[in-house]
Amino acid sequence: MASGEPSPGGGAARRPLHSAQAVDVASASNFRAFELLHLHLDLRAEFGPPGPGVGSRGLSGTAVLDLRCLEPEGAVELRLDSHPCLEVTAAALRRERPGSEEPPAEPVSFYTQPFSHYGQALCVSFPQPCSAAERLQVLLTYRVGEGPGVCWLAPEQTAGKKKPFVYTQGQAVLNRAFFPCFDTPAVKYKYSALIEVPDGFTAVMSASTWEKRGPNKFFFQMCQPIPSYLIALAIGDLVSAEVGPRLHEDDTLYILKISKPRLWSRVWAEPCLIDAAKEEYNGVIEEFLATGEKLFGPYVWGRYDLLFMPPSFPFGGMENPCLTFVTPCLLAGDRSLADVIIHEISHSWFGNLVTNANWGEFWLNEGFTMYAQRRISTILFGVDPDDTYNETPYEKGFCFVSYLAHLVGDQDQFDNFLKAYVHEFKFQSILADDFLDFYLEYFPELKKKRVDIIPGFEFDRWLNTPGWPPYLPDLSPGDSLMKPAEELAQLWAAEELDMKAIEAVAISPWKTYQLVYFLDKILQKSPLPPGNVKKLGETYPSISNARNAELRLRWGQIVLKNDHQEDFWKVKEFLHNQGKQKYTLPLYHAMMGGSEVAQTLAKETFESTASQLHSNVVNYVQQIVAPKGS
Repeated sequence: MASGEPSPGGGAARRPLHSAQAVDVASASNFRAFELLHLHLDLRAEFGPPGPGVGSRGLSGTAVLDLRCLEPEGAVELRLDSHPCLEVTAAALRRERPGSEEPPAEPVSFYTQPFSHYGQALCVSFPQPCSAAERLQVLLTYRVGEGPGVCWLAPEQTAGKKKPFVYTQGQAVLNRAFFPCFDTPAVKYKYSALIEVPDGFTAVMSASTWEKRGPNKFFFQMCQPIPSYLIALAIGDLVSAEVGPRLHEDDTLYILKISKPRLWSRVWAEPCLIDAAKEEYNGVIEEFLATGEKLFGPYVWGRYDLLFMPPSFPFGGMENPCLTFVTPCLLAGDRSLADVIIHEISHSWFGNLVTNANWGEFWLNEGFTMYAQRRISTILFGVDPDDTYNETPYEKGFCFVSYLAHLVGDQDQFDNFLKAYVHEFKFQSILADDFLDFYLEYFPELKKKRVDIIPGFEFDRWLNTPGWPPYLPDLSPGDSLMKPAEELAQLWAAEELDMKAIEAVAISPWKTYQLVYFLDKILQKSPLPPGNVKKLGETYPSISNARNAELRLRWGQIVLKNDHQEDFWKVKEFLHNQGKQKYTLPLYHAMMGGSEVAQTLAKETFESTASQLHSNVVNYVQQIVAPKGS
């Protein structure tokens, strides 16, 4: 059994947290009754056919949980989050005994209880109650095949289209369908794993260290405590390449002065993607990390690797520590989508290091990360570029953090506060009240002014009132960049094109976000007068023939909205080459909202690409192309 260790951070006792008593309604577990000291997974991956039965695809093996009882009166059972797709076949209990280094594990009974559509409770019974502070180890033998947390891809869903692939997606409540656990962000712990794979496959995980053990086994350790949703596994035909460093002189000096030596970052991908991945991100990751360290404090995770997922990966990125999963759509060839990587790197401090204690406080992860992303982008690029995110936890959270910075009135002071905030709550899960208490203690002059109850800007109003944020940050620095794009779009919407005025606007120096804004304005004004879209594409081949996914999405929407059929093939090609939900669904909506030819294109494209899409995306597209009841 693992030896006891002091709480992360060590030293003086840490402040009492509101989150220590917080309820997580999304968890079926009794996570307040036990401290989870360590998790070990020992799993074997098999790539067989889908479905039940011998030889089918699945992960099988054991999960070992090292626990300490926290109940003053003791506990008679352990309740974990699980899922019907996860079949537990045996449970055993090992208890500390004086004078015994490795006490025997004894079989114990277990049962399941219904909980919700996304999971169930796994209850492990103790023959005798465990006492307060007692150490125990629970060993669970299980298998998981088809389910929401473990995503199996057939060869045609990968970039190479030769070998299958499997990956896990834990956020928000899906890792209970990967292994039995306390599936709540309120609980953090260290883990290790031994993964056996078939010949010719490589396993990677969100872990500090990894090593190959023989031809088919990989051992991983995460040396920092993380919540269950950040444990991630991927197995496929994978190779890696080193991609750093390439730093500005002051950043290099900074790294040499204060940072502990660490492995430079690597990119992982299928062999057919690795050269593009290395070229796209060689040298820039360390630059992003160094800027983040300056702003928010030391980077504690040891390494930062990127795994470029198969094209059917439905998300932009997932910030699994030490191994961020990203879509291959980021391989634009010009680093123009680097903001996505900056966003995921920013999660290293906001989300992974300081974590929301339940999913009702999700803005603590995403609002701070949006703010951090834009601070890093401003320093690196000199401009605060607009972003494509618009979900409430991201943007309203960003506005709230911006408002708090506005109250401080000095960017350097607020940057110092953010560094202190990360240090204060690192490796902990918190609620908004914990953060706001610390904010007002850090700035006593603001607490004295009662800034938390300014009429119309009350902190409670920010957190609990739906609707538009009561404060918007000053975005005027972007006006000079966006106004020309808006004026140019207006020229293209005219019945008679003024080509002299159009050609007088040079778009070659524009950044991607300016081009995106321009195309969004064109889309808003569509359908344009006849012939204008054809002329637009001919005038700007760098847009109409772009490889950048953000531009390809918008060009596809424009040609569909204007029924510009000679470019419909570009929509079809884009949908055949990627399956990211953010790009796929808007294009199917545009096709089904367009002409009869566009609707036929939607149905034919879906029929030919459904096998390479993620199952969730298939369901969403099905509802667009052929809604139930239609």
